[in-house]
Amino acid sequence: MPHAARIHPHSLYARGKAVSTTWHGFEGLTIRSSDPTGRTTFPMDTHGMNDPCYTCRRRRIQCDQSGVPCAKCDKSGFECFQQRPLRWVKGVTLRSKFHDSVLRPSAQTKHMSSKLRSKGGDAQVLIDDLALVTQLMPASLQHHQELSSGAAAQTLEDTENTLVVASPRKLSDQATSHLDKTSRYYLDYYNDRICKLFIVQDSDSNPLRSLIPLALHDSVLMNAVLTLAARHHANTGYSFRQQDTSIILPVPMNANRDALSYKYKAIQGLTSSVEHATSIKHDTTLASIFLLIFLDLLESGSDRWNVHLEGAKSLISCNKSLFELPSSVAYGPGQTMLQIRDFISSQIYLIGVLGGTFVRPKLLTKFSGLQQPELLPQDIVEQSFLGCPVYLLDAIQNLSAQRDIIADAEGIQSIQKFDCYKWATTLPRRQVPSHREITNLCSLASSYKLGAVIYGRRVLDACKGDDTSQAELVGELIMTIGSLQNDDTLFKCILWPIFVAGLESQWTSQRQFLGQCLERFWRLTLCFNVINAAKILNTYWQEKDHHSQSSTPSASPSPSSQWIFNMGRLGQDWLLI
Repeated sequence: MPHAARIHPHSLYARGKAVSTTWHGFEGLTIRSSDPTGRTTFPMDTHGMNDPCYTCRRRRIQCDQSGVPCAKCDKSGFECFQQRPLRWVKGVTLRSKFHDSVLRPSAQTKHMSSKLRSKGGDAQVLIDDLALVTQLMPASLQHHQELSSGAAAQTLEDTENTLVVASPRKLSDQATSHLDKTSRYYLDYYNDRICKLFIVQDSDSNPLRSLIPLALHDSVLMNAVLTLAARHHANTGYSFRQQDTSIILPVPMNANRDALSYKYKAIQGLTSSVEHATSIKHDTTLASIFLLIFLDLLESGSDRWNVHLEGAKSLISCNKSLFELPSSVAYGPGQTMLQIRDFISSQIYLIGVLGGTFVRPKLLTKFSGLQQPELLPQDIVEQSFLGCPVYLLDAIQNLSAQRDIIADAEGIQSIQKFDCYKWATTLPRRQVPSHREITNLCSLASSYKLGAVIYGRRVLDACKGDDTSQAELVGELIMTIGSLQNDDTLFKCILWPIFVAGLESQWTSQRQFLGQCLERFWRLTLCFNVINAAKILNTYWQEKDHHSQSSTPSASPSPSSQWIFNMGRLGQDWLLI
């Protein structure tokens, strides 16, 4: 099973408190290469192309001049410019002589900042740094390679001529000045790549990005953030079809070694934080545990995610007062912190529900932290990891709880009545969505709806001893999955429906298509759990085909519903989302 080297806790959480913990050592791998760089997009002209495009000229490659975009830009994911684009910052072009004065904070601003720091304590420092991150920074992010070589600032001419990373923000040098070059590199990587990976739709209010100001003042959370970035970067050295995971393609900056080092520091620090937690540290401790769940997705999908999940549940349950702030705080300086807490608690609920479908029965506890009506998660795609409607999550959770008891069909009927289109059109949005966005969001909800119906029917089959045909539903689910291939933002959210469809697929053409979907999911996310999902499905298909060919006509076929139990008997508890 491919996964990064691990550091296993024998026991980390028990009723919200730490118990005796022992950590195994690890070995880092030294790896080298050039640095892969993300790119941003700009508005572009749509007229024909007669000369080589500006993007190819800046990349120092020969443009094929095939059109707009040219084939090379289209294939590599760059925006194809015919001319050098203008960049505007607060209404002033980067070529303007007023640029410096616009971006440079005034002496009064600096004085107020230092005054707040001296009087406001830790809480005000966090608010102050949040302002630094969100207001006093240029719009572009420097090349990863330049960051790694120590370029902490860029001249206007360099900024003007640089293809910048696709990031809504750049971290200000003032806020990150205490970090070393490697840490700044990975923090920028997290800001640019990780924050938009583990969210349905990236926005200015991305709660994962809001963790950065907290991390700047907490070493445990910072190491968790850097671990995610380094592990994702290290995964660029693997391929989807690579069987021998000991062979790693060259990756820059010794990313695999960095990931292991940061992970070790994060877990060591987390152990200490849980043992000596104070009210001030609860938020950063919870956020650190939460990020380690995502780390398991990048490493394998079957390591210690359930341990971290249960630890986060215990911490929330033991500190419910943190989630019951008065309304005056909710609309004041504590608003961002409250939003982070709400986001983490709702995603803990989501991960627990979907993760509970492929594990041993009763492995995960019910999340008591969401029993209060005001704590129930809301459907906001800018603040959701996967975009599965809460209504369907509740239904899936109820079905999972009934795997070992005889249940009626009310749960299935309630799922079938769910209106995906109404859900997609009534989501709270900052802007009016386009028809295409509504259609794709409807397809996203439909994929989870169909997956939930299939899962629910198999639970009922197991209870009643039936073997219901799912061929029509599976075909509809596969078509829905295919309709999302034109939307990378939403496609990276549907591993669970893809896997459910794979477990029920009967035809070679269906399996080949789903295998291609898994490979596409890997290219979009670089999460190792999808590679393991593909291996599980291939093994499952082979065993199922072998059983069908070897069984005699008089032999009773293996019930199709057995996968709801067999998935929890594979020797590992998988998080395939």
